[in-house]
Amino acid sequence: MSETILKLDKVTKVYPNGTVANRDINMEFEKGEIHSVVGENGAGKSTLMKMIFGIEKPSSGTITYKGEETHFNSSMDAIHVGIGMVHQHFMLIPSFSIVDNIILGEEPTKGVFIDTKEAAKRCQELSDKYDFELDVTAKVSTLSVAKRQKVEILKTLYRNAELIILDEPTSVLTPQETEKLFDQLRFFKEQGHTIIFISHKLEEVKQISDKISVIRNGVSKGTYLNSELTMEQLTNLIIGRDLDNDMDEYKTHEDFHNEKALEVKGLHMERNGKPVLNNVSFAVKCGEILGVAGVEGNGQQELVKCITGLEETKYTGEIYICGKTVGDMNIRGRRDIGMAYIPEDRMVDGVAGNLPISDNLISTYYTREDINGKVFMDSKAIAKVSDNLIKTFAVKTKNADTTVNSLSGGNVQKVVVAREYNTNSKFMIAEQPTHGIDIGSAEFVHHKLIEMRNAGAGILLVSADLNEVVDLSDRIIVMFNGKIAGYFPDANNVNESDLGMYMLGAKRQSEEEIGGALND
Repeated sequence: MSETILKLDKVTKVYPNGTVANRDINMEFEKGEIHSVVGENGAGKSTLMKMIFGIEKPSSGTITYKGEETHFNSSMDAIHVGIGMVHQHFMLIPSFSIVDNIILGEEPTKGVFIDTKEAAKRCQELSDKYDFELDVTAKVSTLSVAKRQKVEILKTLYRNAELIILDEPTSVLTPQETEKLFDQLRFFKEQGHTIIFISHKLEEVKQISDKISVIRNGVSKGTYLNSELTMEQLTNLIIGRDLDNDMDEYKTHEDFHNEKALEVKGLHMERNGKPVLNNVSFAVKCGEILGVAGVEGNGQQELVKCITGLEETKYTGEIYICGKTVGDMNIRGRRDIGMAYIPEDRMVDGVAGNLPISDNLISTYYTREDINGKVFMDSKAIAKVSDNLIKTFAVKTKNADTTVNSLSGGNVQKVVVAREYNTNSKFMIAEQPTHGIDIGSAEFVHHKLIEMRNAGAGILLVSADLNEVVDLSDRIIVMFNGKIAGYFPDANNVNESDLGMYMLGAKRQSEEEIGGALND
């Protein structure tokens, strides 16, 4: 007979400004199950998880854990009763060892001193029990992303968590790493742990879940057995309509005769005496999307910064944007010759959060004659541009005067994409363009990128989401250890599992094959 470990009864959260994040949520989670909670950005998933984990308090309703009503004052209260959470952005200290990170705040002592031997013994036994293959004495700074995630999970297990919340756990993993994680989650379930799985990747939700709960606009749309739901039904529950998954009609486009929007030749950069970019050469043609796949930390971020002019470390090699060498040109100069840029971190590099949507929608082309008057900015023209973009890009807001900080993540991303789309640039860098946003917003962003491609722009798509890279790209390169490890001239014939092997460094093509990324 099933045993309910967590029960939410009419849980509601209303913030002081009147925003209703959750309304009368009823859910039950059983011991020893993997239970996914899905919904669009702004649907209320994060707020609900924060209330379960003690970061937020419900405005009304009750949360019952193991038969007792909870009144947590902090996440530490939740941890002490057996609830753990692995956040999307890891909470680790890189300079500390795995052991030190795991035991932080819960150190075993011997007299007045920390018992380091006992700590290492307990952590290693825990790692071995769950087949995590970790040397717990290693520094976190030396670990891959997948291994850092394992450390975060071990932190919860060390604190005897019986219920573990995983927030977007596969967002930066290869297919092989994801499958390994899923094997471990199934083992946790067999050991009696309950997993709450939060993800925008519905294929993975269907693959791993026993049950699925759906939230839309802060309201529960029900809990279902995974086996009862088709992918189409799940999508419809989340966004209220069917998703357009047919990209074939977008794949055919005009041939722009190999005109190059970007050329990178022999790009090399070192940091602390080690190459982070090692003789990287490729080109992006007008009217195509070149996808860049790779596990985070293999040079993609440095590559983007060199191309955009944001990299402060000196590098060698040549970069041409729309046929012009950029040299020491700053980002303003690069934009002026035809570059647009969707940055990875929209809140840090993409928008000014405390300013209105209208200001953000013109911030990269405010000197343009149609909105910049002889003395003052043309407020009527700005309002017209803003209103048109808000309507075209379906930004959910009362008006263009709303501050960007008040928008959901998906709507912030739409503001960034709308602005860059409206520059009519011939070259676009789209860096993690749908990271952390819901499937409806992601679908919209994908269509807009393809529209730009079909209109003749060259797009460099840098993404940790292999589905995104394969679905959108015409050609693909894979980066590993600062080098191009693989080049695939036809994305339609690429196997994701094979790509994962290149991402992990288990495979590498010859220099001749890789050279096609520049010369094809």
